[in-house]
Amino acid sequence: MQPELLAKRLKSSEFFNQLDEESLAQLASQAKWQVFVPNAVVFWEGEEESHLFYLLYGSLKALKSSNDGREQVLKFVQPGDFFNEVGVFAQKPNPATVVALEESGIWLIPRSALESIITAQPHFAMRIIERMAERVITLADLVSDMTLKSVTVRFIELMLAQSQGYSIERRRWNNLTELAPRLGTVPDVLSRVVRELSKAGLIEIDRQKIRIKDWEGLKKRLL
Repeated sequence: MQPELLAKRLKSSEFFNQLDEESLAQLASQAKWQVFVPNAVVFWEGEEESHLFYLLYGSLKALKSSNDGREQVLKFVQPGDFFNEVGVFAQKPNPATVVALEESGIWLIPRSALESIITAQPHFAMRIIERMAERVITLADLVSDMTLKSVTVRFIELMLAQSQGYSIERRRWNNLTELAPRLGTVPDVLSRVVRELSKAGLIEIDRQKIRIKDWEGLKKRLL
């Protein structure tokens, strides 16, 4: 994978779009390219990782695990997303494990290259601070959802947010086993929610898609 491609992608990203061409080329020239197969671990919770990651293609999930094997999905990472800001900027062990859901191509930008840019361009440091603050807000919202909203409400909100038109494509990880940790529950509980919504005529689910049959009816369940 050519560094020139990475430089172009960085220029079009919200995170790096204020940098000049020379700085972008400097970052791209020092980045490493890796491809991860499905189910491969990009890095483990508790590990120290000194790179900022940029997902070019594929899909990943960031998750926390308990000693009994339960998972809480913190985020799904999509093409164009950056991750591991805590590891690279705070220089702390990673707070989550990141796993590839499908074959994923990732650029790894080293901390040393980023530090050089930050020192020379303080406005870039302010963008990083803003980004970290946004992550704190996101995690605060996640905690609020997990503690104050029912599984039914969380599932409906996820469907309404992800739907394209009136359906959601059920890619390999859009099954109930994968969705349950994202919603802070277990598959059996989520299955009961899905059955109840299906019987009520609000959704329809098959192997390919989750279809929204009554958009307004779902919204009423959020009240």
